[in-house]
Amino acid sequence: MIFNCIKNLFFSLLAVIASLTLLACAPGKALRTDVPPSGEVQGTYTLILYGGNYGDDLETIAFLDKEGDRYTLEPYAPEFIFRARKGLTADRALREAGEFIRSHAEFQREQFRSIRDEKGKIIGYELRPLYLPITFGTDDVIDVDYWLKEDRVMIYVKMKPSIEKRIKDLDRE
Repeated sequence: MIFNCIKNLFFSLLAVIASLTLLACAPGKALRTDVPPSGEVQGTYTLILYGGNYGDDLETIAFLDKEGDRYTLEPYAPEFIFRARKGLTADRALREAGEFIRSHAEFQREQFRSIRDEKGKIIGYELRPLYLPITFGTDDVIDVDYWLKEDRVMIYVKMKPSIEKRIKDLDRE
C-alpha cells in the first residue's frame, strides 16, 4: 500500500513537472483571425507565399504582412517552403496571392481573413484556398496557428490530421 502511494505521488509529481515544462516552452500568445471589415485593404505589404512547391501541394496559403507596424509575420518552416516579396501595394499583393493559391486542380474558392494582434488591431491577412469538399471530405484542409512572441508572429501551417489520413488511405488503394 505504501508502495502504491509513493508510486502515485511520483507519477503526479512527474505530470506536474511535465506540465510546467510545456508551459515554459509555449510559443507565445495565440492570435486570432476573423472576417475583415468591408472595405479596401490599403497600405504596403510583404507577400508571403507558403507552399505551392508541387502541383498537388495542399499546404498552400498566402499571407499579407502589413509593413510599417511593429510585427513581422514569420512562417515556422524551412526557407524553401515559402517565398516573400516586400513592398507590394495591397492590390498587387492580393492579386498575386490569389493567383498563387488557385493552382491546385481541386480549388473551389478562396477565404480571406484578417490576422489580429492581442488588442484586436489588424496586422495582416491570410488568403487560403478552399477545395471541393467531395474530394477531401471538407473544403478547408489546413490548420494555421499564429503565435505572438515579442514582435514576431510565428505562423504554423499543417495539414489537418483527417486529411493526412484520407490521403494515406487513398495512396494504399
